[in-house]
Amino acid sequence: MSSPERPRMLAGGNPQIPKGDGEAPVRAYIEALDGWKREIVEGFDALVTRTVPGVKKAVRWNSPFYGVEGQGWFANVHCFTKYVKVTFFAGSKLAPEPPGRGKDPDGRWVDIPAGGFDAAQLEDWVRQAAALPGWHGR
Repeated sequence: MSSPERPRMLAGGNPQIPKGDGEAPVRAYIEALDGWKREIVEGFDALVTRTVPGVKKAVRWNSPFYGVEGQGWFANVHCFTKYVKVTFFAGSKLAPEPPGRGKDPDGRWVDIPAGGFDAAQLEDWVRQAAALPGWHGR
């Protein structure tokens, strides 16, 4: 019996996972990771799952997305060489705002290096973000 082939790893250690909806593609993403990146993404996924009942999950653009049915996506995760980026699509409306910001006037993110994350702060942001209208991918 041969083991399934591991996904190709993209720049920064982000796995190449086919687009898909539901738990299975997100699980495939997590299982393709190693070490501290896997611990962070797995921990964030568990935090979202217990904080947002019925959370909608998918993989888009080689990244797990989290949303609420009828409201859109509220967060996603992407791995880089030295950190895992957790983006909140309506992050400018969160209090306090996550520190990262770019061209999108609403998006904010937090970069999580090896060593873990502030679970209480992330849970608070997830709870707030899940209650807001999300991004619909347009």
